[in-house]
Amino acid sequence: MRKSIFDKEMENSKFKAVYDEASANMSIGEQIAELRHKAKMSQLELAQKVKTSRTAIVRYESGNYKNFNVGTLTRIARAFRKNLKISFSS
Repeated sequence: MRKSIFDKEMENSKFKAVYDEASANMSIGEQIAELRHKAKMSQLELAQKVKTSRTAIVRYESGNYKNFNVGTLTRIARAFRKNLKISFSS
């Protein structure tokens, strides 16, 4: 299987470091959309896994949604087989 340009770039440690830092600074909605795209999952498929509606996923990914709760974020993380990490930074 051929690697994508992104996969090839991620092998470069400098690129990966910059990408990881930028990724950590993305909004929650952007992170959800990125994970969903990487998983090749539709908004409807994610909604079904999270037990919510597709319109809720659209809201979450919009970047304007600010009312996330830990339960919702935990269900989203589980849908991607990820752990939820919440941190404070300056």
